[in-house]
Amino acid sequence: MKVYIIDNYDSFTYNLYQFIGEVLTAEKNQGNIDNFDVVVKRNDKITLEDIRQYDPDRIIISPGPGSPNDEDYFGISAQVIQTFGPNTPLLGVCLGMQGIVHGFGGKVIKAKLPMHGKVSPITHNEQGLFRDIPDQLEVMRYHSLIGETESFPECLLLTAAVGELTVDQFTDIEHIRQNNNFEIMAVQHKEYPIYGIQFHPESFATEGGKDLIRNFLFCQTH
Repeated sequence: MKVYIIDNYDSFTYNLYQFIGEVLTAEKNQGNIDNFDVVVKRNDKITLEDIRQYDPDRIIISPGPGSPNDEDYFGISAQVIQTFGPNTPLLGVCLGMQGIVHGFGGKVIKAKLPMHGKVSPITHNEQGLFRDIPDQLEVMRYHSLIGETESFPECLLLTAAVGELTVDQFTDIEHIRQNNNFEIMAVQHKEYPIYGIQFHPESFATEGGKDLIRNFLFCQTH
């Protein structure tokens, strides 16, 4: 398995790299995979052709201090989502998830409250990334931007949230767009193997982080 991580100049990227390596090492030791390779490349040091040459099985868009609205900063990551996402399973973490929302027509705005080093319990749909993961798990958040609920893209499925929203409302896009009492914590594209999470799975304070990463790495399709 070959995993390509795009680093958006974030201090957590190599924690994520190590975390993924631990998951894949365990899978190799159990005989589930023969071998693996994980690479990290800075977002301004790569081209789409570089990624094609590497031919990854999975792509991860890292967190970062900037905004997906800044094309000079997030440009290559945005292109990767659109170019590779339809065929290669792709996970956006924190900024990476915001980039998915932005890339498919949603807005990314300032959160009501900055969440830097804060833990929140999330409600999720128990599918996809969250398969076999208990609901109301606590996750670590480091962000001051958030995907806007009012412009939530129709092509995305809400898969996790924090606040006043129940799981049976996750598929009601009109309710999502009219409800300001929750925050988007995870999304999944309805047609492509594109996933996004607003929180940090590699943090020691996130429950079930390795299970979530394993679900992504070994997703069949979605």
